[in-house]
Amino acid sequence: MPISLAVRDTGPPMVSIRGLRVLRGGRPILSDLSCDIGRGKITAIVGLNGCGKSTLLRTLVGEFAYTGSITFACGEDHSRPRPDHVGYVPQRLSIESSLPITVRDLIGLAQQRWPIFFGVSRRAVRKLQPALERVGVPPSLLDVPIDGLSGGQLQRVMLALALEPKPELLLLDEPSSGIDFKDQQGFNSLLAEINNESGTTIVLVSHDLNTLNQFAHHVLCLRGGRIIAEGAPADVLTPEAIAQTFGPAAVAG
Repeated sequence: MPISLAVRDTGPPMVSIRGLRVLRGGRPILSDLSCDIGRGKITAIVGLNGCGKSTLLRTLVGEFAYTGSITFACGEDHSRPRPDHVGYVPQRLSIESSLPITVRDLIGLAQQRWPIFFGVSRRAVRKLQPALERVGVPPSLLDVPIDGLSGGQLQRVMLALALEPKPELLLLDEPSSGIDFKDQQGFNSLLAEINNESGTTIVLVSHDLNTLNQFAHHVLCLRGGRIIAEGAPADVLTPEAIAQTFGPAAVAG
């Protein structure tokens, strides 16, 4: 089923980035990067591994120091300097997936202040239940160890955690990594539905160039820590821009 993207009058950008520079280990990862993240839109970031995609997301959530400016225009009147809540789905969990931790335990880690070895409160699970239902995580998965989940199931659980409380800005780092094509299509459709229904601004790192025309409003092409092309997918994902972003082999044949 084709993905249907909402088109709305979104006002000023949710995020304005100007002259962004990020060093890691003394080496520049992002250099003089400037762009706008459109309010209420889905922005996809594409590029080779190591080009700065994940660093850009992690800088937006405050993990890395930077020079330059990142300006937010949040709230109903666009005057607030920070979102109330930024949802973030990382590329991988910061805990070992082989640990005997269930989906219920993950909810406890995210929703309650006391250690999960004291137990996970029913209130924590009830609070997340609407988000779990929204993303298609059934109650039968609550007591499944996370290393027993499929890639698609784990990503849906992580998305549910990022959606509570409701984010004004949702960031996802390669959300379709490790899931099969069918689940990838379903996950993309789910993000489009969330965007359509709530107007949440979504930024994600993606390698799925084939569906971006259906799935994203805006694309940023990164190479070497700089934006080399940006715009609507149909305008930006030309053979020339793809070759610049990924190398000539990406369009060969």
